[in-house]
Amino acid sequence: MTTKKTGVLLVNLGSPTKPTTAAVRRFLKEFLWDPRVVNLPRPLWWLILNFFVLPTRPRRSFLAYRKVWDEKGSPLIYLTRQLREKVAARLAAQGIGVRDAMRYGEPTIAEQLRAFKEEGVDSLVILPLYPQYSSTTTASVFDAVADELKQWRHIPKIRFISDYYGDPGYIAAVAKSIEHNWHLRGRQQLLLMSFHGLPEVLSKWGDPYFEHCRQTAASIAKQLALQEHEWRMVFQSRFGKAEWLKPYCLDTLQALPGQGIKTVDMVCPGFAVDCLETLEEIAIANKEEFIKAGGSAYHYIPALNDSDAHADVIINLLEQKLG
Repeated sequence: MTTKKTGVLLVNLGSPTKPTTAAVRRFLKEFLWDPRVVNLPRPLWWLILNFFVLPTRPRRSFLAYRKVWDEKGSPLIYLTRQLREKVAARLAAQGIGVRDAMRYGEPTIAEQLRAFKEEGVDSLVILPLYPQYSSTTTASVFDAVADELKQWRHIPKIRFISDYYGDPGYIAAVAKSIEHNWHLRGRQQLLLMSFHGLPEVLSKWGDPYFEHCRQTAASIAKQLALQEHEWRMVFQSRFGKAEWLKPYCLDTLQALPGQGIKTVDMVCPGFAVDCLETLEEIAIANKEEFIKAGGSAYHYIPALNDSDAHADVIINLLEQKLG
């Protein structure tokens, strides 16, 4: 009798392989060509991407990546790997294999699925490390999984975790991380919860991302017993000239000192691990703008990263799926 094997694939967004202009250009070309990410007609977007975006943006992004790159490499890559190693160590006794993949860059979803196939895995759980569902992220992971599996003769049993924005374990872990930070550094006047932005039109097209973010933020605030004036939800990383989800993070930070709020705590509950958007944009660039606008204290609270608490969250989500 053949022993059934289960494989778990943790998927994150991805990162350039090196902090160089060439590597950033390759990464951006793959990322921005995904029709889930940019919803423009392909011929028009091909011209914009190749003649306007790729000739200039990689240089700016390369300088930002240099600020967060360390001796281990890209924080998003190695923190995801270290989180996977913790989860894998705790599930090994159950005969469950765990791999990590990147939607863009390496290791690819396709190569990790093929590795599972070679190991005889006949049951797969796919967990995109995006707590809030979006067509630009979660659905894109599904596309990549489907693109690989449609080439297989035998399709394994597949369970796909689309979101966990309201999972009690996830909410509690983020809240405890915030409380721990307050214990170490003191609590500021306002807690800002920043999520990655999206074009506003996607909500009109049925993307539930905004509502998922709103519910996550409200649940964390409730867990912390915060009053309405003690926290706000904002959206970061706006790109292009279209209207994106509001309120904008940077605009809010620049206005707060004028409203008498000169000390803030920043947390990003939509990011499983720290990356360019949290470590450079939020922790460095936006802090500089807040101080320039008259703020006096700005504390970034790290993502859950490869903490034991985060591993607990992931294992609990998997157990719910695996029964």
